[in-house]
Amino acid sequence: MALPQLIPSSSSSLHHKPTFNPNPIPYPFNPNPNFLSPRLRRSHHHRRQRPGSLKCSASSFSERHPTNQPKSDDVVELPLFPLPLVLFPGAILPLQIFEFRYRMMMHSLLQTDLRFGVIYSDAVSGTADVGCVGEIVKHERLVDDRFFLICKGQERFRVTDLVRTKPYLVAEVKWLEDRPSNDGEEDLEALANEVESYMKDVIRLSNRLGGKPEKDVQDLRRNLFPTPFSFFVGSTFEGAPREQQALLELEDTAARLKREKETLRNTLNYLTAASAVKDVFPST
Repeated sequence: MALPQLIPSSSSSLHHKPTFNPNPIPYPFNPNPNFLSPRLRRSHHHRRQRPGSLKCSASSFSERHPTNQPKSDDVVELPLFPLPLVLFPGAILPLQIFEFRYRMMMHSLLQTDLRFGVIYSDAVSGTADVGCVGEIVKHERLVDDRFFLICKGQERFRVTDLVRTKPYLVAEVKWLEDRPSNDGEEDLEALANEVESYMKDVIRLSNRLGGKPEKDVQDLRRNLFPTPFSFFVGSTFEGAPREQQALLELEDTAARLKREKETLRNTLNYLTAASAVKDVFPST
């Protein structure tokens, strides 16, 4: 389900009209990322190569209590897959792998820990410093040695140094965790409930504008704690990868929920105005 327009928060740098999807499952991508941000290029230029592999634990939208989380001060080496999308912890990502260097990566991963870093990249801003681990939960080897994968978002990470760029990117990363809010009395449960309420209103009004039958929106929180719920909300902002990247990089659950609340409130105001115009001019 996609809304006609998502109005970003005032702190957003979006310059296009993204969509919103409360059940996000991105389409398979056939990326060809060949660019690095200037900071990462400089990092690689001064970096000696060191082999290594990633060992980390899992988390999920469906788990209220993550277990065996890696420590935020751990530094590991992680193969990276730049993509024109943002993966959030708990989100599902289907991918079709056809490029030779990434087929090499998949052969290696399928024999080791099944995890790699998904990191946002585009031709304008280059490759981001913060990404999310994707764990292969299902795979199928296709003709011509191509792969079809189903991946699930796990921990977030920040790139601290590049190890190598060929045949594919490998970087040293540190894990990211949300820190306690600056306002220790912030009621995250109440804030998450407000965001859910705005989401329901946006979905309901969007359905009305789209001529779909109005019905009660299902429970969107699904017993999620505020932090994983904030990731779920961010994953629904399809078509707005830069806004999604900004949400992914935040290390404060309250700040993330507040930004999402503002975006949803702006979107609701826009849809309310559009609905009023449609009521006055039914043919428009």
